[in-house]
Amino acid sequence: MKRDYYEVLGLGKDASAEDIKKAYRKLARQYHPDVNKAADAEEKFKEVKEAYDVLSDPQKRANYDRFGHQDPNQGFGGGGFDASGMGGFGDIFDMFFGGGRRANPNAPRKGADLQFGLSIEFTEAIFGKETDVEIPKEAECDTCHGTGAKPGSAVETCKTCNGTGQQEVVANTPFGRIVNRRVCTTCEGKGKVVKEKCPSCRGAGRVKVRRKIHLNIPAGVDDGAQLRVPGEGEPGVNGGPAGDLYVVLRVKPHEFFEREGNDIYCEVPITFAQAALGDEIEIPTVDGRVKLKVPAGTQTETYFRLRGKGVPYLRGNGRGDQHVKVRVVTPTKLTERQKELLKEFAGWTEGSTGHTAADESFFEKMKRAFRGD
Repeated sequence: MKRDYYEVLGLGKDASAEDIKKAYRKLARQYHPDVNKAADAEEKFKEVKEAYDVLSDPQKRANYDRFGHQDPNQGFGGGGFDASGMGGFGDIFDMFFGGGRRANPNAPRKGADLQFGLSIEFTEAIFGKETDVEIPKEAECDTCHGTGAKPGSAVETCKTCNGTGQQEVVANTPFGRIVNRRVCTTCEGKGKVVKEKCPSCRGAGRVKVRRKIHLNIPAGVDDGAQLRVPGEGEPGVNGGPAGDLYVVLRVKPHEFFEREGNDIYCEVPITFAQAALGDEIEIPTVDGRVKLKVPAGTQTETYFRLRGKGVPYLRGNGRGDQHVKVRVVTPTKLTERQKELLKEFAGWTEGSTGHTAADESFFEKMKRAFRGD
């Protein structure tokens, strides 16, 4: 049974869109299969992704808040009536009204879609990448060309269902004579019977292959993005078109950078002297190192913006920004001379007028705390 999506993200039903986004990013980093090697990490990652996909979409969230995990568009799908043994709504109609609604089993049908997960590096998601991947899939058998029959042998029309792919089961009930239609057990709904099976595919008409697919990953994609490759899914049935391939991208976390939308965040350490006196420091970016001027008197956890050093916009021109948070690092190993200088500096600051009112208040509170006032 599926868990409540709000419970998965650790949120209440009154959570804002920003709350949902923050919770997802935190949990996605926590359970990302490339970071978390626990046996259940991938399943939890998928669960978090599924919850976010629903709750981040206003329409889907509204439907979920109203109906829960039951899809209101599926009729009896999650309610009190179980139609699984009846073969679906079409069978119910056939039972009471004589049928005739089933599609022709020999009509062309589109093949199933495929999904493939691909891990890429943080910078590859930002700048894009062209790569080849091998996809395990089914393909039409080259020996029998999809018929499932041995070359030279015949494919016959099923005599049980006369090629319809369906069998009629007649039952006399107190309500009258009821005709129920089922998939033909002889031909399994195909309408055709293979007398001599193809030795390559053993009558399936398909074989397992590994197909090399060329992908062009655009710059600016984010974790969970999907690339659609038309016609690279499973082969169609009865001459129908092939399905599509959906490549789901998993972006590996970076050890230094974090991404929020099209902006990049990082934290760099600076010394007390650099913060107090000002300095020009080098900052790593995805484009290489750049210079950043730190003004005198900079406080710890101050943010600076590097415009245009973020992630390219998928649709449109331009890029986001890089936000740099500076943190003043307190030295842990000092020489005697350094200790003397700091003590001298501390004595000077007591009589200095360079502090703000907030600084004075802070120092006064500290003095009272030491005096025990």
